[in-house]
Amino acid sequence: MREYLLIAVIAMAVTYAATPLVRALAVVFGAVTPLRDRDVHRVPIPRLGGVAIFLGFAAATLIARELPYLKGVYASGQMTGVLLGAAIVVAVGALDDIRELDWWAKLAGQVLAAGVMAYKGVVLLSVPFFGTSTVLPGPVLVAVTVFVVLATTNAVNFIDGLDGLAAGIVAIASFAFFVYSYVLSHTYDPPNVFSTATFVTAATLGCCLGFLPHNFNPARLFMGDSGALLLGLLLAAATISLTGSVDPSSVSGDQLTAALLPILAPLAVLSLPFLDMLLAVLRRTRAGQRPWQPDAKHLHHRMLAIGHGHRGAVLILYLWAAVLALGTVSLAFFRGWLTVVAILVATVVAAVCTAYLPRWFPPKAPKP
Repeated sequence: MREYLLIAVIAMAVTYAATPLVRALAVVFGAVTPLRDRDVHRVPIPRLGGVAIFLGFAAATLIARELPYLKGVYASGQMTGVLLGAAIVVAVGALDDIRELDWWAKLAGQVLAAGVMAYKGVVLLSVPFFGTSTVLPGPVLVAVTVFVVLATTNAVNFIDGLDGLAAGIVAIASFAFFVYSYVLSHTYDPPNVFSTATFVTAATLGCCLGFLPHNFNPARLFMGDSGALLLGLLLAAATISLTGSVDPSSVSGDQLTAALLPILAPLAVLSLPFLDMLLAVLRRTRAGQRPWQPDAKHLHHRMLAIGHGHRGAVLILYLWAAVLALGTVSLAFFRGWLTVVAILVATVVAAVCTAYLPRWFPPKAPKP
């Protein structure tokens, strides 16, 4: 645990320190978000924050190679694949932040990053299903791997609409997935807590915490596509690595339930971004629009329409993300009626806050 805490602190410190420098570069290169009808900010804000997040992740990754207990994480080559894939999506996202690439160029970059990760071993080797590991043909598993990367990166991109929203939700998702991966790894025979999934989520958590002070309302720098694509890819890498490595037959006792959740847990941990993306795709296709055509009807826009202020909407969505992510993870290891009751109570609290907080504590009108 100490090693992962160190990795998270390194990622957080480097990201925090690099963000002001990246902001200056964003201004120099003209990577500034213009004012659009669907936006809620009132002045143009620089974007390129993904570069700072990548520097934090890269620093944590390179330093970890020198730590005795974490050297084993690099034996399979997966971390090299994750780092290379991260570099590719950050480069593509940074170009998009500066000059706005066509959709097919961004898609090609994401597929290339997923392919590089798959080549280096970050691929679904098997699918835990009904207590057994089901091995599918190689091409199918690679295709599923690419799909997971595309779905996760775009889900994070869709929800990046308010100051601090995407970074905070990814931080919550990373923490929940870290806990899930770390605790599950203790059930292996022999136990092995040093895994790619656990490392990636610890570093991603640190990166998000380092970026949030610069990105929370009022934001001084947006993460841009470079950040959204990067954070989505890192979560996808953790999901693929863990899901493809869990062998339910190696897990004994009550932990069998946890072994069957590598597919369900990531969906629950990222349920808010996935829900927002699914609703957006359905809404736009039913209206005869392209699925990627932007609008002002995302979950965060609906929170503002209810009456929440900018910060209030973000904090409420944090609460929902925590309830869904941590609630599912707790069910994996703490079965019983007390856990269910606790999750139900948290859900009711989140629902009440969503519906009534604007009435009880009306947000202050923004200054002109």
